[in-house]
Amino acid sequence: MPGRTHLALAVTLALGAAVIGSSAAEAAPGHIARPLDATLRDAAGKRVGVLRAEDEGQATRITVSVWGLSAGFHGFHVHTTGRCDAGAVDPATGSPFTTAGGHLDLAMPGGHGAHAGDLPALLVGQNGTARASFVTDRFRVAQLADADGSAVVIHALPDNYGNIPSRYTHPADTTGTTGADATTLKAGDTGNRIACGVLH
Repeated sequence: MPGRTHLALAVTLALGAAVIGSSAAEAAPGHIARPLDATLRDAAGKRVGVLRAEDEGQATRITVSVWGLSAGFHGFHVHTTGRCDAGAVDPATGSPFTTAGGHLDLAMPGGHGAHAGDLPALLVGQNGTARASFVTDRFRVAQLADADGSAVVIHALPDNYGNIPSRYTHPADTTGTTGADATTLKAGDTGNRIACGVLH
């Protein structure tokens, strides 16, 4: 019957449109955002590096160049808040840039090492410079440009990514536990924040 055929066709087309619309909506967060840039400065306000974050496929490419730092590995992370106030000092450690908040964590399971903002450590040469370019699928550029922004931070020490086997015992404390302590689990024993840059 023509009427039923037309009705079935209309329903099929409507359902198809709904599916297409749904797919388009789901794909929307994956659109190519404009790149974000950051200028890294130390606590004295001296410019010590530049960074760019840009969408690449379903991932994000980070390109960073730094100078004037001590040789060796340095912890390197994306932090939750786009504020780099060197005068905001952690009273317990003396570390500046506490306004940048903690490591970017997009509800990924696990402690440090599994945070979305945990990046490969920077290896600085004897001349004080380092360059790196890598791709991560833990976040997209649009997720860095949320309401309070994001920042990139370089730390004074190497990053162990919370990888302290249980056979190692941290310094004695009241808990008597073994393995990674709270400091390791939070930031991988990377020490003070020595440079910070707001992504914009």
